[in-house]
Amino acid sequence: MDHVGDVLHYQALSKGLRVYEKSNGVPVRNPFGAKHSLVWLCRASLASSRMLPTRMLWGAVARQLTPRLTYSTAAQPQVKPKKTKFGPLSDQDRIFTNLYGRHDWRLKGALKRGDWYKTKEIILKGQDWILNEVKISGLRGRGGAGFPTGMKWSFMNKPSDGRPKYLVVNADEGEPGTCKDREIMRHDPHKLIEGCLVAGKAMGARAAYIYIRGEFYNESSNLQVAINEAYKAGLIGKNACGSGYHFDVFVMRGAGAYICGEETALIESLEGKQGKPRLKPPFPADIGVFGCPTTVSNVETVAVAPTICRRGGAWFASFGRERNSGTKLFNISGHVNKPCTVEEEMSVPLRELLERHAGGVRGGWDNLLGVIPGGSSTPIIPRHVCDDVLMDFDDLVRAESALGTAAIIVMDKSTDVIRAIARLVEFYKHESCGQCTPCREGVDWMDKMMWRFVRGEAAVSEIDMIWELSKQIEGHTICALGDGAAWPVQGLIRHFRPVMESRIAQYNKKNPPREPEIEMI
Repeated sequence: MDHVGDVLHYQALSKGLRVYEKSNGVPVRNPFGAKHSLVWLCRASLASSRMLPTRMLWGAVARQLTPRLTYSTAAQPQVKPKKTKFGPLSDQDRIFTNLYGRHDWRLKGALKRGDWYKTKEIILKGQDWILNEVKISGLRGRGGAGFPTGMKWSFMNKPSDGRPKYLVVNADEGEPGTCKDREIMRHDPHKLIEGCLVAGKAMGARAAYIYIRGEFYNESSNLQVAINEAYKAGLIGKNACGSGYHFDVFVMRGAGAYICGEETALIESLEGKQGKPRLKPPFPADIGVFGCPTTVSNVETVAVAPTICRRGGAWFASFGRERNSGTKLFNISGHVNKPCTVEEEMSVPLRELLERHAGGVRGGWDNLLGVIPGGSSTPIIPRHVCDDVLMDFDDLVRAESALGTAAIIVMDKSTDVIRAIARLVEFYKHESCGQCTPCREGVDWMDKMMWRFVRGEAAVSEIDMIWELSKQIEGHTICALGDGAAWPVQGLIRHFRPVMESRIAQYNKKNPPREPEIEMI
């Protein structure tokens, strides 16, 4: 009989109903006590209790008790259970539906996929409404920093001082391992253009400049064709979408400098100057391109804005963990069976992501050495961390790495991890603009030391020395390029120090130190 009471109590709670019990008019503190009182429901119609928000049911039960049960859905608000499982993302929830170029990327195909649908209504709702939806969505920048997008765009939403405002889209995708933005521009350019219009309206901008990497010839060509189509259809330009809002979109091609991915260096290049980062403050929202208020946002960040406005910020926020919401494009490369770019739910477990979409690690999961989870500038994490880490901002910080651009570089046990990190440091040495002494000199020193570790020629004491050097570079430069060079080295030492020490020991065994010869006179 107690079991029956438990079952009925559970079923009532599963229907969203709260259970209150009274025995002879005296409230029972523990609702799981006096379970016999629930047996009365066997003779009652549970369906009838759902007909009214509150229903009083009476009945005689054993032991001469006359309990009264009140089922109420309005007594207290129900707390939504915390989500614990993330992914896989269903097809109807994907934002980038032409990521692989299987469909027409031009305007006709974009309209069939739902782009430009009710865009006029979104624009007419005004900038406050758009900003509010983006804030509700919890969208954070997809270019690497993860700054809350709604907050960033709202910095531009202030009284005009007469200067025009501009949106600059950072399409200078140069982080090794990262190739998500180029897929958007090549196969879904109208999604980005519509996103420029919506984001521009949110910040009261007059125009958008899409600064695209110089090597992306096909991407810039497709993007320009799509812009021309949008102008011809009246979707942008004067009276965009018939909303009365005037908004232009321009494509500007860079020259292949990695440093121009930093927002102020990008602005300098856009103005025709050398691409060197500016000191901040002033921030671009105050003095940006051409001395006017400017917001610089990543391609993916801008491209998802129209879908968020159509489907609602709450819909977007329903994916992923709190503070890590939405869907995300992941680039998976390296030692996997099927390298790919895929859209998945934020907070999806790394192992599930690799096995579901990339065919797993080459040679099986046990053959995994480590993973760089967010592009070349993020610290490597070893296999035991990869077992249960979630792919979102907060969990990767907990794992002493970062989500970055979500470019996942997988290394199996055949990888010379010291050489791999040394190659990344060499890349950053080459791409440094040379403006800051810690970056210009420090990264060059790290590069020389790393190649000594590759050969095993270094002393064990130099491991602590290069760690300290990386700490002197980190946080002491105008932009984050110095940090991006230091973090891979720190990740290597943190997790693979025994490998470095073993390499040094092997070298010393093969090349024992010679005692200095004393010349006899």
